[in-house]
Amino acid sequence: MSTIDHDTTRDTTRDTTAGGAGDPGLEGADTLVRHLSAEECWELLEDHELGRIGYRLVDEVHVVPVNYAVVDRTLLIRTDAGNKLLAAALESDVALEIDSVESLADGRRVAWSVLVRGHARVLGEDEAHRYDDLPLVPWVATPKWEVVAIVPDAVTGRRFQLVPA
Repeated sequence: MSTIDHDTTRDTTRDTTAGGAGDPGLEGADTLVRHLSAEECWELLEDHELGRIGYRLVDEVHVVPVNYAVVDRTLLIRTDAGNKLLAAALESDVALEIDSVESLADGRRVAWSVLVRGHARVLGEDEAHRYDDLPLVPWVATPKWEVVAIVPDAVTGRRFQLVPA
């Protein structure tokens, strides 16, 4: 997971109101960080397919890349036997993060990050078959028959201006 602090209960910037939902950057010299609305977070989640999922098994924290799809504000991943499936079978707390860095036409660079916190659960066979047509293609040519849902408890995000190179 990234080291970005997604705690929206405190704000370390002077102005977090600039920049609209369609603005990929930040307006104003004083705007360093802008909290993303829930809608903006979901738009980014729906527009992307690669993230990192973090979960705890016993006394170890695991963070692995996954491809995912969004259906009705639930994230779905395919997996096979292994740690992700075990964590989902235990309905573990999980976090999934996506992020990106973008270069703007004026030379500035901005980044954004979205963090989903929730719990994982394995979908039953009948429920999983409803999603057979989703574009959840594994990176490695191995069968991934199990479908895991990440049910969000919180979705937060930030867009921030990077220090000039």
